[in-house]
Amino acid sequence: MSNRLTKLGAVVAVAGLGFLAAGGVAYSKVQEGYGSLQAFSEAQNVHLTYNEDGQLIDRGTTEGADAIMALLTEEWQYPVVESDLDPNDTLVNTASEYMFQMATIVYHVMQGTHTVVLDEAVEYDGEVFAAGPHEVFVDGRYWTDFDRAHPLEGPVREMAWSGTVHGLVGELGVGTVTHSALQLGLAMAALFAGLGLMFVLIGGGMIWVARGDRRGVVPDTVPESFLTETIEEPAAAR
Repeated sequence: MSNRLTKLGAVVAVAGLGFLAAGGVAYSKVQEGYGSLQAFSEAQNVHLTYNEDGQLIDRGTTEGADAIMALLTEEWQYPVVESDLDPNDTLVNTASEYMFQMATIVYHVMQGTHTVVLDEAVEYDGEVFAAGPHEVFVDGRYWTDFDRAHPLEGPVREMAWSGTVHGLVGELGVGTVTHSALQLGLAMAALFAGLGLMFVLIGGGMIWVARGDRRGVVPDTVPESFLTETIEEPAAAR
């Protein structure tokens, strides 16, 4: 029985070492990813702006940053991690910072005004638009909210949601997903390491128990002397 327990403990301990090795490899890969993301962020050199009180500001006001944060957390329902927004480290290199920068771009796009110049009067859907310049407010509209056949909305959609805007939003989205994936990888590395440590302790415990003090334990085999039948001769027959 003790031999079997020892062997089983050894198997469990070896499995634990395997999990520990997997956790170490995962952690190494995650650190490589963090290093790459940091280098990418430094190359982009995008920073958030804070005031002297450590509050986020946009174009010099906290009200602007609050409006952007409302777009991010209320309309997009993104779970911002407050610790990611560090006034002592303004470089955009975390998921929350990437998302805030994305929201900043989108907010200003949707609050923008553009001028469309018509060379001649145009009638559309029963409404006549005179020749000349027209100021068109984006009015919080996304790319799909515009009527592209409209003589004013069609051109404004291209002006507001330009290829540059789409490219920046996509690039920031990649940064967000990358940082989130690295956090998930770090959690998986910790899980592997925890399981490995637990298995090593359990396997070692099983071996320790199997090799412990065996006094008072019934032996696996019956001594040969117990198997010899002894018949005592009655005293009257002597």
